[in-house]
This record gives sequence, structure tokens and C-alpha cells, in this order.
Amino acid sequence: MQRPTYALINGNILKENIIEIKKNYPEYEYYIGVVKNDAYHHGIYVINDLIKGGVNYLAISSLEEAIKVRKINKNIPILCLEVILLDYLDLIIKYNITITIESLTYLKKLLAKDFNGLIKVHLAVDSGMHRLGFDSKKNLTEAFYLLKESKNLFLEGIYSHFATSGIKDPYYDYQLNKFIELTNDIHLEEIPIVHLGRSRTLVEHKKPNFCNGIRLGIVMYGFNQSLDINYDSLKGKYQFWKIRKMQKKFRCSPTTITNCLKVKPAYILYSQIMSRRKVKVGDFVGYNANYFIKTSGYIYTICIGYADGVDKKFDYVLINSKKCKIVADCMDMLLVFSQNKYEVGCKVEIFGEQRSIKDVCRTLNINAYHLFNQISNRVTKVYVNKDKIKEI
Repeated sequence: MQRPTYALINGNILKENIIEIKKNYPEYEYYIGVVKNDAYHHGIYVINDLIKGGVNYLAISSLEEAIKVRKINKNIPILCLEVILLDYLDLIIKYNITITIESLTYLKKLLAKDFNGLIKVHLAVDSGMHRLGFDSKKNLTEAFYLLKESKNLFLEGIYSHFATSGIKDPYYDYQLNKFIELTNDIHLEEIPIVHLGRSRTLVEHKKPNFCNGIRLGIVMYGFNQSLDINYDSLKGKYQFWKIRKMQKKFRCSPTTITNCLKVKPAYILYSQIMSRRKVKVGDFVGYNANYFIKTSGYIYTICIGYADGVDKKFDYVLINSKKCKIVADCMDMLLVFSQNKYEVGCKVEIFGEQRSIKDVCRTLNINAYHLFNQISNRVTKVYVNKDKIKEI
């Protein structure tokens, strides 16, 4: 590692997370691990840890991602959630990729193609998110029977995606009922995999009796999706009462507001002090001389910046477990202030161990999805598996 800025990824934790999920929610047959965008930026090599934990299907966003996954694991089924151009049927067959069919037009074009081999397909149903999928019962029914007659296409699955959690709104119930309405002229029991849910619906709603699959996203990476409610405080009790009042108002189906799922983040972002300089009252720091020194101390230059996805909005970093305020940012470096004296080369934690990812997300007013995805590929990944450490 030539630049001492890296993300430490613990594959053992990811494996344990899946075991914990399946222990608490054992009613599904298919646990579909969503590993799009480099496994939520943890590195695509972690897929085998997820599989060892009990994931038995993977979902990705594009053919390019599917091929990367296939080179690491030759056997796990892979569903592409985006629509793949039909010019690449040879690669779909070669790498054994399951494809999404989201419209009757796309299906008919696929049926008109001349190809050798069997392609597994999943039908996407637009139950209300209006992103992808069939929104016409007539077209969906026609697609179902066309696939039943096809010799080269195998209808393995059908799915939809919920736009909301349904904790404070009736839209989850609307979408569930819409899916049932759109599919009531086809035989769901003849389709091997039916998957509607995601991480939040896993922990907040009972499994629909016709579903046997669940898509695991952020929950695999250590976020149990439980609402932060302190039931012992007046604020927490009021928050709980308010949610239940809204659920009664909208006649929402029963939900689980908080859960005790014990999953842990497996991602820690580290950097290092590259330079130290003493500053006195009245000095200015950073571009445009934006920061004014009010107390004598030290400015530490850290070798991570906004090109890596970290800027002064993060507010502080940790050096020797002490908070050090970020006073300026650059493309490749951060400048932090402390009255304490630290040595050049000292490790700096950005987040993940002593500073929780949830705390960073609150500070930035984003969610963990956005946080992981904003950390750039310039950041080296160091992978821990059992007792072995490997730089990727």
C-alpha cells in the first residue's frame, strides 16, 4: 500500500451477519444478497463470505458487474436487476446470468432472437415505485404464458420493490395489494422464486405467504434498520405513540418498529498524519484563509480529501481516540486542528470503529448507502478473513 489511506473490510463480520439474519428470519428459502456497486463499496471479493454465511443467490445492477462476480464465484446464481441490452445474449449465456424482464416489448424482442442455450429470467412488477416493471395485468399475464411456452427461456422468478417502509404510511400496503392484483391471473405457485422485500421490509413486516425470497441489502453490511427509539424516555414514548397513531389513521398492516438483530458494520476507514506544524493565535489555515486560529496548537495534514469522498463536512477525525476538528479540506488532504501533539505517521480514524457510521451519516445528513458510495475507488481496500489480512 503506497498511500496510507485505506478501508479495512472484515469478511468474518459479514459472514456472521448473514448467520444472524437467517437465525432471526428463517422463514425464507432464498436469501438474495444485493452486491451491486462493488458490494456496497466493500469490495466484490466479499461475496464468498456472504455465501459462507448463507446467501444462496446474488443480485447486481449490470452485466459488467455480473461478469466480475462470476469470475470470483462460478456457481452462485446471479440476477441482474437492470435491463440488459439484447446484443449481449452470448455473454448472458456464457456467464449464466439471470436477467430481468420488465416489459412485454422487451420479452417479445428477446423471443424473436435466435440463440442457443437456456436463459433464466425474473419478471419485474411495478407495484407503485414506477421505476421498472410490468404495470399492466394484461401484459404481465401474456408474458407469463409466453414464457411457459418458451424452450429457451425459463421463468425462475418474479419480484417487485417497495418504495417505502410502511412504518408511517399506507404505501407499503398499497404496493403489496397492487402486486397481488397484477398477478392474480397468473399462477405464482408455478414460479420457483417470488421476492418482494428488502432489508427494511425483512425486519418491519411479516413475510407475505406467497413469497419465499428476500433481497438483503444494507442489513448484510451491518445496519439492522431499526428505528432509534428510547422507550424509557418521554421523547421515545411520544415518538412511539405518534407512529402508532399514524398507523391507526392509515390502517396500516402490523409492523415491527424496533428489532434486536445483532449485525455489525464491517468497514473502517483509516488514514495517517503526513505532516505537523505549530500554529499560533492569529494564523489562518486553508484555501481562502478560511479558518482563523483562536488558540495555539497544531495543524495536522491528513492524506485523505474530497477526491476520496471525505471533506470538512465530516466535522472531525479521531487521532489516538481524541476528536480533532477538520478545519480545511483539499482534493487530496484534510487539515485538522488539535492542541495535543501527535507524531507524523500516527493512524487516523475517519469512521467505523470509535466513530460509528450512523454518527457520520447524522452529521452529513445522508444515509449509509450514500456514505459508502461516496468513498472513491482511490481508497485502497484491506481485506480481513479469519486471521489473514490481504490488500486488494
